[in-house]
Amino acid sequence: LGSPPVTIVVTSEADTWDIDTSSCLGCGQFVDWDKMPEPQQAAQMPQDALERPPKELKRLAREGCWGWSPAGRARLYPRLIQRVSCRLVTPDALVYRDVAARLFGKPSVSCHPLPEFLEGCPMPTYCLNPHGVTALKKILICVGALFPDITHSPLLPALAALLLHYSEDEAQCFESVSRLIASNAPHAGYIDQSFLAHQASCMTFGDLANKHCPAAHRLIASAADNVLEVYSEWLSWLFPGLPFAYAVRVLDVFLLEGQKVLYRIALALLKQFRLSLAPAGLQGSDIKAELQAFVRNIAQHVTVDKLLERAFGIRLFSRKEIWLLQMANRKALMERGITVVQRRPSFHLAVDMQNFSSSTVTAQEMRLVWSWIPERFSLFPPLLLFSTSRDGCSLQRFYTCCEGYEPTVLLIKTTEGEVCGAFLSSDWSERKKNGATSGFFGTGECFVFTVRPEAERYEWVFIKKPELAKAVPRSPSPAAGPRLGPSRDSRSSSPNHLAVPSPQRRGRLSPFLAVRHFLLPSKTASMFMSGSRDGIVIGKGG
Repeated sequence: LGSPPVTIVVTSEADTWDIDTSSCLGCGQFVDWDKMPEPQQAAQMPQDALERPPKELKRLAREGCWGWSPAGRARLYPRLIQRVSCRLVTPDALVYRDVAARLFGKPSVSCHPLPEFLEGCPMPTYCLNPHGVTALKKILICVGALFPDITHSPLLPALAALLLHYSEDEAQCFESVSRLIASNAPHAGYIDQSFLAHQASCMTFGDLANKHCPAAHRLIASAADNVLEVYSEWLSWLFPGLPFAYAVRVLDVFLLEGQKVLYRIALALLKQFRLSLAPAGLQGSDIKAELQAFVRNIAQHVTVDKLLERAFGIRLFSRKEIWLLQMANRKALMERGITVVQRRPSFHLAVDMQNFSSSTVTAQEMRLVWSWIPERFSLFPPLLLFSTSRDGCSLQRFYTCCEGYEPTVLLIKTTEGEVCGAFLSSDWSERKKNGATSGFFGTGECFVFTVRPEAERYEWVFIKKPELAKAVPRSPSPAAGPRLGPSRDSRSSSPNHLAVPSPQRRGRLSPFLAVRHFLLPSKTASMFMSGSRDGIVIGKGG
């Protein structure tokens, strides 16, 4: 596509910015047009595009109809952002002009402290000329002055830089950024504004990658000591990682659809990264560096149209369900001591498995198992509740030791040396709710796995194919309710997925989220595990 490498300014805590306003007066244009890639031949945007239904508008954005000229985006972006629902008192262009006049009013060089939220964050300048870089710094300084609650926001500088390419002046760019910061649309945020929120998003991406990119996730778990550390860079794969021509196409859909789009595209990049390695595998030991290098050279592997097509082919959960997952991850971080005002973690978040000792699995095998469980639980070190070598082989003793804890990981070693197990999202005490009968409980986060001879995870089939839930008949009574087992439906048959014919009421959240960690009613739980005096059941059938 002829995109030049993305220019990045890396800031440190001691940085200050010198703003020379004498050179900016009347400059008008912020773009170095020699660096701008040639616009691709794209379908013309209809004149009444913004009056089209939302679904049609999304289709136009995804297909690149906005990219026929920079002027087209310059007209569309402000109008789209004006539609964003935001707080009643949101600084606009007039406020920016007033604040900028006080801060940079005199035609001279002035020195300003680095905005707190930029500490250690990359600031891509893309195709901005020197006047544009100065304007970008001024906008970010004013954002820091008018939004003092923002303490950490890696996305913000890249977003402001991209919008500045298509803004008529600094004030218009500031107002666009301001509205995205102040968005109050339910479950549809645009910009994380604290380390807590950003890290919760990273954990949520890790959860999604775990489920939607199992091959890439397995590769990362085997190559990296800290999987979360790799996923904590997911946003930088997009901004500033992607070339300008790709980044601006991502921006097209992001302004319409919010953060969920970023998850989609990062997952598509991760899938493509794994495909690009076959069959050679990793070239070096630094998987983070290899991922960044892959993204920088993405044009050698896939076109931007094909990347977006694959991204929107991924069947994610709803925006609300992803938001609930983020809130659960945020709660787990707060339990680990991360606060809203904290800029950086004061300790290492990952669990160190080097000191893990077990006669059932090795530390390396346990690290793989730990990478499979939801991110909000993997923050905490494993606690041994029950072991046959210590507690004997009584099933009642097993229940007594495990009750009161959730979630739990069950590891089983056979007499032949094979190792298998399960991740169990619910407390074993829930089996008592049905009296003496063997009742099923649990949620769609449950899964079974093997470690030896082959490492493989077997998930609930609806996680991969949520559309199947809509076609399942309603069960007439709890007694005749669903049980975990292989699907007999050809649409869902798969050697590494389990299916539950679970009744789905219209408007109800996926049973994947039906667990008290999400503060949802217990009656939404599904049936994935069972325990009685005779034995335990996790899954069913072959």
